[in-house]
Amino acid sequence: MTLDPVQARVLGALMEKEIVTPENYPLSLNALVNACNQKSSRDPVMDLTEDQVQQALHTLEDLSLTATVRDSRVAKFEHRARTVFQLRRDETAVLCLLLLRGPQTPGELRSRSERMYTFDGIDGVESTLARLASTPEPAADAEQPAAQPLRPLVAQLPRQPGSREARFAHLLCGPIESAATTRSNSGLPAAPSPRAEPEIRVAADVLDRIAKLEAEVAELREAFARLTQ
Repeated sequence: MTLDPVQARVLGALMEKEIVTPENYPLSLNALVNACNQKSSRDPVMDLTEDQVQQALHTLEDLSLTATVRDSRVAKFEHRARTVFQLRRDETAVLCLLLLRGPQTPGELRSRSERMYTFDGIDGVESTLARLASTPEPAADAEQPAAQPLRPLVAQLPRQPGSREARFAHLLCGPIESAATTRSNSGLPAAPSPRAEPEIRVAADVLDRIAKLEAEVAELREAFARLTQ
């Protein structure tokens, strides 16, 4: 299972909205396009069309990662990532953030996950990352091999010189090198190399304030969209 950047964005957007705005979930195609193209809490910011999102949904549905829900008026879409990957709530939040915002440190993941899951501390985030990066052993007493989650789902990137925390990235677009190639071939901006990025040190309290402001802006945008509709 190897996703391209558009498919990863669609899956991440569905995972986020299920937790953050359950009253508006599942999402219509128009709502899903808006979620994918948000200016806040997205890296990189994309400008996807309905056709691109629809094509991504077809592929994701073939992989059993999404499903179509029909009601009396319009088709809506939901994700099945928790079932396919056998994810806990904390693992869902972390994987969702990595899909939507690219490689991040445990500190960034903790500050940005407040709307989806509250971690007690950095140790909790690191424990979640360790589970996502592991390959569980099949049960020894099972008569038949049980369906196992497609692990590992994340990997630790090389530590940047002078940085205090390592960054982690998801592997749903393949190994890190392959993911960069896929992004380039898709016409989207290439993911920056960990060693090529300038060293940026931001205090933890500043990251918390930025994350809270981004969350408030996102809530205001969603409220405005509902009022407009």
